[in-house]
Amino acid sequence: MTIRCLLVDDEPLALDLLEGYVSKTPSLELAGRCSSAFQAMEMLDKTEVDIIFLDIQMPGLSGLEFSRSLKDGPKVIFTTAFEQFALEGFKVDALDYLLKPISYPEFLNAVNKAKRWFGHFEKAAIPETRTSIFVKADYKLLQIDFNNILYIEGLKDYVKFCLEDNEKPVLSLMSMKSLEENLPESKFMRVHRSFIVNLDKIKTIERNRIVFGKEYIPISENYKEKFQKFINERFF
Repeated sequence: MTIRCLLVDDEPLALDLLEGYVSKTPSLELAGRCSSAFQAMEMLDKTEVDIIFLDIQMPGLSGLEFSRSLKDGPKVIFTTAFEQFALEGFKVDALDYLLKPISYPEFLNAVNKAKRWFGHFEKAAIPETRTSIFVKADYKLLQIDFNNILYIEGLKDYVKFCLEDNEKPVLSLMSMKSLEENLPESKFMRVHRSFIVNLDKIKTIERNRIVFGKEYIPISENYKEKFQKFINERFF
């Protein structure tokens, strides 16, 4: 699994340098490059992104201001020529802070931090016979049966497991990306940047939304084709 990244900088040479670094880093995939935070906003509405390499000083909307708007969005690695912004960068939960001119070893070190965050290190395939998952919640380890999960919602740095029988949801500190990789593909599917659903629990689909009682889970454009294939295989 690769990490999809977006490059945001108002300096073309800085974008060229970072794009070159991305191209020679096997674990990275370039989702796009933008010259302003406003272009990045449009890009995020159209495509899935895991991390943003984000310049801080840009006209119109600074990288810091933009990062504060990313409530449930990708993680940020700041790139800037001004070290005085470092403290502010970490206040918005940035994964790293790279000071220009950025060397490839420094860039690679930031990428490795992102790998640790998303859990992208090599791991064995998830056995389809596994029926549960352990998660950390409320200072305890809780075992959650797959059959008891209706859907999972991403809430910035946390995920919320919404369970059957009106059980209290379980909130755990982890990324949607790492969780997705630890769930059996035959049983769970991501249908939105913020939602993973239990395919066995789907009863009703209405106006491009999955209905779980009073909750409506949207199916985004990025995942519609895959979800439609699932529907077509079961349609009579």
